[in-house]
Amino acid sequence: MTTRRALLHVTNGESAGGSLRETRLDGTVLPWLDALHEGPVPAVARDDLIQVRAGFLADCGWGDRREIASSLDARDLELLAAYAGGFQVVLWFEHDLFDQLQLLDVLALALDADAAPPDLIVIGSFDGKPSFGGLGELTPAELETLWPSRKAAEPATIRAGGEAWAALRAPEPTSLAGWATRDIPQLPFLSPALRRWLEELPAPADGLSGTERRLLQALAAGVTTPPVAFLAVQRLEEAPFLGDSWFYRALSDLGQGARRLIETDDGGPIPFAPPRSDGRRFARLGLRLTARGEAVLGGEADRVELLGIDRWIGGTHVTPENAWRWDPAARRLLRPHAA
Repeated sequence: MTTRRALLHVTNGESAGGSLRETRLDGTVLPWLDALHEGPVPAVARDDLIQVRAGFLADCGWGDRREIASSLDARDLELLAAYAGGFQVVLWFEHDLFDQLQLLDVLALALDADAAPPDLIVIGSFDGKPSFGGLGELTPAELETLWPSRKAAEPATIRAGGEAWAALRAPEPTSLAGWATRDIPQLPFLSPALRRWLEELPAPADGLSGTERRLLQALAAGVTTPPVAFLAVQRLEEAPFLGDSWFYRALSDLGQGARRLIETDDGGPIPFAPPRSDGRRFARLGLRLTARGEAVLGGEADRVELLGIDRWIGGTHVTPENAWRWDPAARRLLRPHAA
């Protein structure tokens, strides 16, 4: 008689997690709750990394630092206990940047645990959904149809995940750029996702990130409120990954100070983004480009020179003195002061 292994499903958030719980599949569902494309992900010990992530998320207004750290630690322990206990661990992720970074995190923990390999269900499309946006839009019945496609992660896949995870946490993005510009058969969606992440570095000509440029383009085209701007920017993404709250944070960053690129329709600065401000009031803001915003969008001024910068891409802290830049057309990384 064959004994069925206990089952743990790991996925990208509560939307997909809730649908997985409604399927006829056995097991426990563990949403991997962290937006790793935002804030520091440095090369430190795991316990220290949890504290760093908790501090960043708390500073963004997402809750108490200790409670966030406790939640992240409990999440890790649940996965590691499943690996140690011989569970069948199934990783449900999709092709966008948000998911691909989470997948690297989970695979790196599998490498450290020296456990039986997890199964993978990692997709970039779904039959009948030409504009597929992610697992969270699938019904429980649709998720069940993916179950037969699961495959055990090969040792090379787990090694690649661990190596890419180390690269993105480095204090310089050179190794990350290397992973972003080569084919990775074991992780076919990783390279394009990492290239999109590198677009969040300042661009050579104007200092804008990819998100910021799309935002300014939307405002120049006549968009006037944060929710409509978010939807417009989503439509410009090949693989949307950014939640509205993180988008509003980018919007707010461009709307601060005397040399701001965006302002309210009455000429004032943009307030802090929710959850640090009232979400309903923020959504009702009227937006417009400033003259400086128009100049930056036209390549006549530089966002970093005007506003400075304080941003993390994994383990790389981007500041005016450490302003790495990424040329997406040439797929080329430019060292600070070489732009």
